[in-house]
Amino acid sequence: MKKLLIFTGLLICMFSTQQLLAAKPFADEKVVLQISDPDPSKQTQVLNVASNVIKHYGPDKVDVEIVAFGPGLRLLFKDNNNSSRIDGLNQNGVRFAACQNTVKKMTALLGEKPELHANATPVPAGVVRIIELQNQGYKLIKP
Repeated sequence: MKKLLIFTGLLICMFSTQQLLAAKPFADEKVVLQISDPDPSKQTQVLNVASNVIKHYGPDKVDVEIVAFGPGLRLLFKDNNNSSRIDGLNQNGVRFAACQNTVKKMTALLGEKPELHANATPVPAGVVRIIELQNQGYKLIKP
């Protein structure tokens, strides 16, 4: 039973990652934004950068993914003040990746698993996700 649960969890993570990969294959620009800072002004800044890039290129011409890990995962907490901005950016095609390594660590520290925003897609490791995206030609921006 335990092996079945582990296998199911791995399939879910793989499927979620594949959903992220199914981005905008014909975009002129591909950008990955890193948020690893708990500072609310940094969280606002990363969302502003995503919004500005979309305004500049147009939602169909740029592919944007925000990867949150470490203390920056707080951006993707369900009760974050930026929740409505995340919804709006997601409607314009911005994807949000949540590091599961960080979720595990925060669960241990907080005593319970943090609830993530509905648009946050779990990835096994945030840094690994950034490396994967860079290998696909994405430009890494760390606002």
